[in-house]
Amino acid sequence: MLDRPVSAAADDGDTAALMATMGERARRAARQLALASRETKDRALLAMAEAVERAAPAILAANAGDLARARAAGLSAPLQDRLMLDPARVAGIAAAIRDVARLPDPVGSVIAEWDRPNGLSISRVRTPLGVVGVVYESRPNVTADAAVLCLKAGNAVILRGGSDSAASSGAIHAALVEGLESAGLSADAVQFVPTPDRAAVGAMLTGLSGAIDVIVPRGGRSLVERVQREARVPVFAHLEGLCHLFIDKAADPDMAVAIAVNAKMRRTGVCGSAETLLVDEAVLDTHLAPILDALVAKGCEIRADDRVRAAYPAALPASPEDWETEYLDAIISVAAVKGVAGAIAHIERYSSHHTEAIVTEDIATAELFLASIDSAILLHNASTQFADGGEFGFGGEIGIATGKMHARGPVGVEQLTSFNYRVRGTGQTRP
Repeated sequence: MLDRPVSAAADDGDTAALMATMGERARRAARQLALASRETKDRALLAMAEAVERAAPAILAANAGDLARARAAGLSAPLQDRLMLDPARVAGIAAAIRDVARLPDPVGSVIAEWDRPNGLSISRVRTPLGVVGVVYESRPNVTADAAVLCLKAGNAVILRGGSDSAASSGAIHAALVEGLESAGLSADAVQFVPTPDRAAVGAMLTGLSGAIDVIVPRGGRSLVERVQREARVPVFAHLEGLCHLFIDKAADPDMAVAIAVNAKMRRTGVCGSAETLLVDEAVLDTHLAPILDALVAKGCEIRADDRVRAAYPAALPASPEDWETEYLDAIISVAAVKGVAGAIAHIERYSSHHTEAIVTEDIATAELFLASIDSAILLHNASTQFADGGEFGFGGEIGIATGKMHARGPVGVEQLTSFNYRVRGTGQTRP
């Protein structure tokens, strides 16, 4: 069975056999990648970028089919935006691959080194994780982001995309494999699960008999919760982006408007979109209306607490569920809070620990906000939409990890490595 093409196993309808085959092949490819030079990996990445550009017509045609099926199924406009590819977005995928190629190779880099009194020399060195399993929904660009970041970090990857983006992701994967093979690396380094059978995800969560070293879920709450509940291997959890923007009493009014509109409306369907706006009660009379007027002018629905509605009667009343909702749509919940302490308390109660931002000219207040909130990404005087690995200079990301162990924030090449200790002696024995 292990020598049969993956497609043949898929034709059998034997998902367990299919996944076992993919796991074995990924493990072999990971051993090859662990020894690959930076030059080899970067040559493959550049070839993958060129292959994506050549395949743009096929990728766009596949995406048009996915979009047609999504519209027929009633997928919401923001989720269609996540799914949609156009020539600029395909060009952006290729550009992001080249950005990753330009990054330093993390594998083999020395994190720290020291000498012991007994003459032993010890170093802590970055190593690949091995095989990464990525389970994601909707966004076909994740296919490329995950593949190239894992490759740069010396890892093989098994990709399982959502059914709504299957054709788009499959077309991107085909281009990536073409680039891999042209550079002399195994196609098994980047595998794409070819079946919509949900049992494939279950198999990945078991670790495929030790083949998978870590799982990265990227999608809605139900997907992430299933992965966290069932996984038998470590998980880099990307929980929902319930992101908050706080307008402090010392905020510049024009800056507050610009950041609020961008944070909510630049792209409402991304995980860094602001879902809750908090406004210091001290500036409700001065700062609130210009911000909400600007949001409404962009087509945003306002749901607010009683104090905000008293100052801005056009707002709809917020329900208790609104403070816990990741809308991924042109909707924002708005609350008045008592200073930075009130903002911190609200965020602590409702945040998913993804991304929070403050707008203020008071440095002490900003530093208190940044030090007090336990979220993966915190911003001062900048839009929450900067919560993105590409914007951090990582060349891309697999997701935003909201946990605290190993990886946190944008998961880029460094977060896709582990380390080991290398101890060099001159014949020492321990007494």
